[in-house]
Amino acid sequence: MVQEEFCCPTLNLPEKGVHSWQAPSNIALIKYWGKYGLQLPKNASLSFTLSACQTQTKVIYTKQKQADKFSFKVFLEGEHAPSFEPKIATFLDRIEAYLPFLKNYHFDIHTQNTFPHSSGIASSASGLAALACCLLSIEKEHNPELTEEKFAKKASFLARLGSGSAARSITGPLMLWGEHQGTEKSSQLFAIPYEEPIDAVFKDFQDTILLVDRGKKEVSSTLGHNLMLNHPYAENRFQQAQHQLRQLKKVLKEGDLKSFAKIVEMEALALHAMMMTSDPYFILMKPYTLEIIHRIWAYREANDSAVCFTLDAGANVHLLYPKKEKEKILDFVKNQLVAFCEKGQYICDEVGLGASVIES
Repeated sequence: MVQEEFCCPTLNLPEKGVHSWQAPSNIALIKYWGKYGLQLPKNASLSFTLSACQTQTKVIYTKQKQADKFSFKVFLEGEHAPSFEPKIATFLDRIEAYLPFLKNYHFDIHTQNTFPHSSGIASSASGLAALACCLLSIEKEHNPELTEEKFAKKASFLARLGSGSAARSITGPLMLWGEHQGTEKSSQLFAIPYEEPIDAVFKDFQDTILLVDRGKKEVSSTLGHNLMLNHPYAENRFQQAQHQLRQLKKVLKEGDLKSFAKIVEMEALALHAMMMTSDPYFILMKPYTLEIIHRIWAYREANDSAVCFTLDAGANVHLLYPKKEKEKILDFVKNQLVAFCEKGQYICDEVGLGASVIES
């Protein structure tokens, strides 16, 4: 079903052009795991937009005769990357109804990450968000009705059709995706900036990402989501996530760091519990993931710290903490945790504001 709101008017198209954007990764505080239809979430999710972990994408487009298929090449860090092209072809096919000029052009898509490639940090969110912004910029150039607010909304809508979590990488610092009772403007179709009051402590929250395992996940996120279709605990999980989001909204407003830690860690463990109880079952955490978690708990207890952890669908650990603790937490990382990181690697990041144009 085509969403008329996001359709593109007839444009006087240019012969050629270039658009460059960078878009960040994001880390979900309330997780979504399970979807239906065309990339629609079974429960609402809330995420911090990151700052340093970005995908930078340049799209060079040249007009061609109307073709019956998409014409493009993908280059990763300057090298032709044909393995990425099937996913991009699927994405283009899904968004063509909203950018009907896509087959009028050949696209050279140049992309690179500011974080280590294949580091286990989800780059599909940042990558597809950046690509969506580049392609939508072609419309924006020739459609004066596409205001900045409408651009962000449509970019999130388009990015979602490539990767669900990409919907949350357009703006920041907090993004909510999925319908949630009591949250005005929340939608299944796109993410919205979280506009309810939040305590100042969360506005510059830190995220130090411990790279436990840089390898490719044994089970893809797509397969993992699909396993929720017949999962015996799925409905309870969806209800739990909606309840946790209601609780987290109150915590964000009040600056209650202890309750924040409890909700965020419970969400991370619930996500992995769903993986461990699906059919077939699987475990994406590694022994060092668990070792780090136990050390975080011990450190927090001993130092009356507000540090907590969350996990994506993988082995890496995100350390979340207030900026005022940064120096002490980084000492903790260097003294106790870096030994459990692959090649001693970790990334220092913090809350950011979303995608932006790269000026040429």
